[in-house]
Amino acid sequence: MRRPLSIHTRLTLWYTGVLLATLVVVSVVGYSLLAWNLAQDVDQSLLTVAEVVRDRSAGADTGSPVERTLRELLGPDGLDQFFQIIDPAGTPRVRSPRLPGRAPLPLSPAARANAAHGRATFETLRFERGHDLRVLTLPVIRDGALVEVVQVGMSLAQRERTLRRYFQSLLVLVPLAVALAATGGALMARAALRPVDQMSAAARRITAEALGQRVRVQGTGDELDRLAETLNGMLARLETAFAEIRRFSADAAHELRTPLTALKGGLEVALRAERSPEEYRRVLAGSLEEVERLGRLAEDLLALSRASAVPESRRDRVDLEALALDLLDVGARLSAGTGVAVRLKEATPAAVRGDADALRRAALNLVENAVKYTPPGGTVATSVTRDGEAALFVVEDTGPGVPAADAERIFEPFVRLDDARARDIGGIGLGLAIARSIVAAHGGTLTVERGAGGGARFVIRLPAV
Repeated sequence: MRRPLSIHTRLTLWYTGVLLATLVVVSVVGYSLLAWNLAQDVDQSLLTVAEVVRDRSAGADTGSPVERTLRELLGPDGLDQFFQIIDPAGTPRVRSPRLPGRAPLPLSPAARANAAHGRATFETLRFERGHDLRVLTLPVIRDGALVEVVQVGMSLAQRERTLRRYFQSLLVLVPLAVALAATGGALMARAALRPVDQMSAAARRITAEALGQRVRVQGTGDELDRLAETLNGMLARLETAFAEIRRFSADAAHELRTPLTALKGGLEVALRAERSPEEYRRVLAGSLEEVERLGRLAEDLLALSRASAVPESRRDRVDLEALALDLLDVGARLSAGTGVAVRLKEATPAAVRGDADALRRAALNLVENAVKYTPPGGTVATSVTRDGEAALFVVEDTGPGVPAADAERIFEPFVRLDDARARDIGGIGLGLAIARSIVAAHGGTLTVERGAGGGARFVIRLPAV
């Protein structure tokens, strides 16, 4: 199996590729601009010479006076143009002495036609000996008639040499620049990613038993520092989660050990000596209670594990008003014989999207919890209201209430503020934890606050539909 390239190698290749593409584009654009500027310079030079020849050639029968004028105007280095003056019929009248060979400058049909209409023509033509010439054909118009045609030509050999040398320079400089950039890019990528290697080494040293360690932050404030801070935040959350798992496991083991110990003790006592049928029946009845308690604990643990996620396939429209009416009947049965009154305080039409059975269990846990902790003569009131885009299911009791310091702790598994009383009434400490998990899985919140009558007021807030 082919080993994947490292990040710094890929960064170097990408950087080198992008730089190469950039240099190629810049080189092509630069070459094109240079060629265009040289062509413009050639055409401007031809036009200047043509105007001088036109102004100085009147009545001249040789090119010498014109040559002297050009030498005075442009200097010796500017005399690399050739010129000739022809009559309207195309017969040369004046030729530059520097015009090589005996052949005149070529006059194309297009240039002849443009001259007849008074238009100048720039052309690139093949001259003898295979040289390219840039030729300007400039008509001379006097009194509305074509009297002569001035042609100025210039060899493009120097321009081609300049472009060729520039191209050769690019062939050397571009690969050299790419090689240097690749080397520098590799060194910079390695240096920039060195902190990542250090983070990887530090992360490998961190195990489930040593989650207190953290990745070192360089203090530069750059992306790598933000990555280190993100990793440290994740480690902190993992440390908290592992601590909660350990605490949950210890609490669960403790809750399981208590009924098992009671069950074992009762059976051992019953087996030490012969007992009457009534005594065996009493031992078996006590054992059955402990088994039922273990069964409830197992069901609650299973419900807690399933409450953290609700499949999309089980999400339907749930009418909270109908749910409140159903729980009113259930609450009346739960409070029978306790002296606690369960009533529906307010019911506003409101619906949410979710698992009806799960939401019913969450709300029922709140009602059951309120009935257990409300003293005789007290009241448990439920209500359904809307608050903007949210639907609220509220359970309020007239019990002892929840201290502000314990407002969050009571939603943790196996937490009971009054442990002795909770055991007397059969509480395990998972009801509120299950309710909050179900509500959170539906995208809502479950909070507790002080009620108007001094008791506890539990509020389920869910997105309304």
